[in-house]
Amino acid sequence: MRKNYRYQLLSLAALLLLAACKKQDTDYPIDKAVYNRLPFKMEEVQLPSFPDYQVSITEFGAVPDGITLNTKAFNDAINHVYEKGGGTVVVPEGLWLTGPIEMRSNVNLYTEYNALVYFSEDHSLYPIIETSFEGLDTRRCQSPISAWYCENIAITGHGTFDGNGDTWRAVKKSKLTESQWNRLIKKGGIVDGTTWYPSEGSLKGKNACVDFNNPTGIETMEDWLSIRDWLRPVLLNFVKCKRVLIEGCTFKNSPAWCLHPRSCDHITLNKVTVVNPWYSQNGDALDLESCTNAIIANCHFDAGDDAICLKSGKNEDGRRRGEPCKNVIIQNNVVLHGHGGFVVGSEMSGGVQNIFVDNCTFMGTDVGLRFKSCRGRGGLVENIFISNINMINIPNEAIIFNLFYNGKSRAEVTYDEDGNMSGELVPISEETPIFRNIYIDNVTCKGAGRAIFFNGLPEMRIANINLDNIIITDAKEGAIFQESQDITINNLSIETTDGSPKVRMGGVKNVTVNGTNHTQIGKLQTIDL
Repeated sequence: MRKNYRYQLLSLAALLLLAACKKQDTDYPIDKAVYNRLPFKMEEVQLPSFPDYQVSITEFGAVPDGITLNTKAFNDAINHVYEKGGGTVVVPEGLWLTGPIEMRSNVNLYTEYNALVYFSEDHSLYPIIETSFEGLDTRRCQSPISAWYCENIAITGHGTFDGNGDTWRAVKKSKLTESQWNRLIKKGGIVDGTTWYPSEGSLKGKNACVDFNNPTGIETMEDWLSIRDWLRPVLLNFVKCKRVLIEGCTFKNSPAWCLHPRSCDHITLNKVTVVNPWYSQNGDALDLESCTNAIIANCHFDAGDDAICLKSGKNEDGRRRGEPCKNVIIQNNVVLHGHGGFVVGSEMSGGVQNIFVDNCTFMGTDVGLRFKSCRGRGGLVENIFISNINMINIPNEAIIFNLFYNGKSRAEVTYDEDGNMSGELVPISEETPIFRNIYIDNVTCKGAGRAIFFNGLPEMRIANINLDNIIITDAKEGAIFQESQDITINNLSIETTDGSPKVRMGGVKNVTVNGTNHTQIGKLQTIDL
């Protein structure tokens, strides 16, 4: 009786606090003046708004003891508000164990301070559904948080959503210390070579994969159920939604990618924190896929894979969908770890266009600005504008364009000193990726493995890339430009730790570096700055 009274008081306090906070609409996440200086046309991103109607999940039987499964309470509260015409569902402070949460149109899921939503390790709670993963049409388990074809939705407040990803993910021994590895294998699971899998079903799913993480030859539902543990969901999956706001909350420990909006229009992430273990396989922080009119602002990302990543589907599936990721503003974000700070690809077969990245900090990411693709993808990446990036302690490249991603060889053609080519070019087709018209200025990086690396395709060189005011110090290696043309580089300064060449070029045409034009260079050679 006393516990029920306490929950009622908590609910009342939460609603009073929320009412006080909601007198005004959410402040716009960026200075709207940015729209006037965008180098491309883009409409203002619309934010959702909600009626004053509010309920707490405790009114629907939720109990914050970390034991009671609150899946029904969450979804009953959301459906109730939806049926009432919209409003806010409050998650008070407390530890709330739950299964999948499904959003509905015109609902704001608001989390109080010290509200911890913890998703169950019982994988049978997550149905196997048809979806897309890593850009391919496939089946995965339903995400802990999902929305399909919703309008005017939000997840806001100050709470934390923990995806319990450690119960889903395989772990490579090379990513752990010896003591961490020993503790992990004592939990059970299966060790195959140097990788730990949480169950036999997880290992069976891995063995069924030919193309990255999507299994083949799995036909019946019984087959799919037998590999359920391999079908790791993304933590948050919003598909074909419009006017979406994710603000203020923390998302952590995702089974696969963390935040994955796909084919959404008018979507805003503001003051969001994403934290994944650095060893988390496919632990991307944000994968914005085939979305239009988006703002990513004032966020903190600490990822086990790429941090801020733009995608648009993979190979034939992505080209068939034909939805580019376009009209995106990325501003005032901090990335602490990750394979890449800002990333395009490699699943970009629908194209990526009209992107503005400004005032971002990357600390300890494997790569800073990362563009990646390969033959088979197709897709057009253009009109990318990046400025005011500060980086420290980047183990690999500060800036990279790699069109031979995933270890593909680039040995088809060779050049002599005069730029004459020997070898046969691969024919250009719809499977040929195109990267062009990309502008990067005011980048400062202290500490890098290699300063810059351009690695284009001989049959479709990286083209019209402009680098201005780039300062990279304490680099173990300088810059290499290959298979590139119409490149303009002004005010480039590189300092290598061992005095090795600062710039080398090969297989390039019409490249200007600090005012000196190089009409054509064949065999890789050193260029003076």
